[in-house]
Amino acid sequence: MIIEGFEERRRVRQVKYERRLLRDLSVENMRVGIREFFGPDSFNGIRVSEVLEEGCFDVAVESYLLGGHYSRFGYYGESEDMVKARCQKEETHLIDALFNFILYWGKIGEQELYNDSLYYRCSAYVEMWWREGFQTGERSYKLRLH
Repeated sequence: MIIEGFEERRRVRQVKYERRLLRDLSVENMRVGIREFFGPDSFNGIRVSEVLEEGCFDVAVESYLLGGHYSRFGYYGESEDMVKARCQKEETHLIDALFNFILYWGKIGEQELYNDSLYYRCSAYVEMWWREGFQTGERSYKLRLH
């Protein structure tokens, strides 16, 4: 007989739910999102390296899962804006992480990547993936797949 604690059981359910959500996420869609928000081949003239692309992938997945996690509030009647306000702190953390990651890994010599539009692009990128996860999660709840 196996005895599971409450926290362990909740973590197992969370991992199953995240796996189910990630089935709808494709690497090609994430690459398209990177090109859409940060340019076709470069971040302000600096070629997109594998390191920058992987960092963007990581943030996209985290943002997608964050939206999916909070989608249950949307299913129970809260508007998308109200739900977004609930996770503002986590979303801001993801935006800052992506922005700082690009600033750190995008620096070549004396050339700086920093400009105000980069932060806004990071914000829009995280918001897009949060919204995708939210909508996917909401569909999952409506179909009783949670």
